[in-house]
Amino acid sequence: MLPPSDYDTRSHSTPHGELNADFRARVMREQAENVARRQEELLEQTSTLNTPEARVRIWERLHSLTLPRSPTHPLLRAVAAQTGLTLEQVKEEQQRRLA
Repeated sequence: MLPPSDYDTRSHSTPHGELNADFRARVMREQAENVARRQEELLEQTSTLNTPEARVRIWERLHSLTLPRSPTHPLLRAVAAQTGLTLEQVKEEQQRRLA
């Protein structure tokens, strides 16, 4: 076996038979796609083309949280700011869900 300094990882394969260079390229492409998808969801979260309900659901999915039930919960202000909704619109969505 060659010392690490003489070891060319570009010509070796992963356990799945994929060349290391191909593996790295695939991982980088997947990461770029994930970043692009997240950016798109962030835009959708604030898009006025979406209803307040849809915007709150997108926020919940992005943050893996659910809208708090308490009308005085401090997180409601963050939801409003991050969705481009007013606090009143967020509270209306909260009330709609409780009904």
